[in-house]
Amino acid sequence: MRTLAIGDIHGCLRAFDLLLDLIQPQPDDLVVTLGDYVDRGPDCKGVIDRLIELQGRCKHVALKGNHDFMMLEARGSPAAFQEWFLVGGKQTLESYGADPRWDLFADAVPAAHWRFLEEVCVPYHEIDTHFFVHANAYPDVPLAEQPEYMLFWEKLDAGDARAHQSGKIMICGHTPQRSGVPLVLEHAICIDTRVYGDEGWLTCLDVGAGAYRSANQRGETRARLLRVD
Repeated sequence: MRTLAIGDIHGCLRAFDLLLDLIQPQPDDLVVTLGDYVDRGPDCKGVIDRLIELQGRCKHVALKGNHDFMMLEARGSPAAFQEWFLVGGKQTLESYGADPRWDLFADAVPAAHWRFLEEVCVPYHEIDTHFFVHANAYPDVPLAEQPEYMLFWEKLDAGDARAHQSGKIMICGHTPQRSGVPLVLEHAICIDTRVYGDEGWLTCLDVGAGAYRSANQRGETRARLLRVD
């Protein structure tokens, strides 16, 4: 059984499909997707369709990211909708063919997609040696007590990262690595390699092997070992 972590997908279905073809998830594999499934990329609807399909292929744990959180919150008020629209919600609406009005767009999103975001996605996941969050975690706070702001929004500061009290290594996304290469610290690994950017990649980390595979929207793929900075 492999433990595989996939970074922020952001509506980039072509890269996601290429990556799934590379890793070929098996029924006994644990695949943890780190959130931010929507916004910025061209096919957010297709990405969530694929994630729902993935639930039947392997042991899939889907984390919730801040962009997924914002999409859910956008149903509640014009202000929340406008904030989301300006940071990538526009592309999400286009992928669903949705009316760009806060009081109408929700009807264009399939009920199964809302259920996935609301009920299937979780704030964190942990195994014996590692824990997975979208954004970050306070080092001295148990995972079950972490505030939403930290789990969904707080960037990883490489110069200030400290070991978590659990002694486990944190695997996260959210802090985009413009180099296209995961950030590897003593106690944390960030695999958001900015797939939606011109030179970006979508990365899957094989936790046990210390290696990763990546794919991009241009149709390119690669396989590399982790590099410690």
